[in-house]
Amino acid sequence: MKSEHVLTFNSIMGKQKFTYTAGLVNTCPFCERSALTDILDEDGPILLVKNKFQVIEDAYQTVLIETDSCDAEFSTYSKEHLHRLFHFAFIHWLSLEKCGRYASVILFKNHGPLSGGSIAHAHMQIIGFNKLDYRHNISPEQFGGHIIDQNCGVELNISDHPRVGFSEFNVVLKNLDKLDIMADYLQICIHYLLNHFRQCQSYNIFFYHLEDVFFAKVIPRFITSPIYIGYSIPQVTDRVEQIVSEIKQKYF
Repeated sequence: MKSEHVLTFNSIMGKQKFTYTAGLVNTCPFCERSALTDILDEDGPILLVKNKFQVIEDAYQTVLIETDSCDAEFSTYSKEHLHRLFHFAFIHWLSLEKCGRYASVILFKNHGPLSGGSIAHAHMQIIGFNKLDYRHNISPEQFGGHIIDQNCGVELNISDHPRVGFSEFNVVLKNLDKLDIMADYLQICIHYLLNHFRQCQSYNIFFYHLEDVFFAKVIPRFITSPIYIGYSIPQVTDRVEQIVSEIKQKYF
């Protein structure tokens, strides 16, 4: 029996995707809005579309296009747009979760050449897995750490038990009414990474819904440590206190 903890990649569809994205040297498909198909919902410049290339089998893949500007970047969004984006994303993430068709639903964001993304235009992805439950691979301790700031019950910390390693940031949200604060914290993390953190150009944001609590994890992306690749052993930076101090000084 095939394990339900492993995803199958459709190589034929993957080849079509590579041919498509590699050929678009001067054209961004998310900018050509009149040519987009399978639009599921929209809110001004924010769009949710069915992924043109369903490369994961036993899954339903959608793309959330964050803005109509190809040059826009998450850390510089206005507060109005940032909050609008997060409410739109969470509505559709949780709606897909509640529909009952999927074992679990994930929401995540790629940015930069080392993030695993294929298109630079700012976007997130919402994917429903028919059989796989991502929560089996998650440990609550991965979201704890040295606290940077707290506001109205929302916590920002730097992980002391990272999933991959070194400097990962967590936001813990227990009340959806405070979603804007989660968005603000994440924007601070991304601005810090892109402007003050060892020439970081790539990152991921992953979202998790465990029981009644929501978590977001920011992972700066560099060349992945072979110790993690080969043995799944993460490493923790020795600069934790310095990073906490820098963020507090620059943003709070």
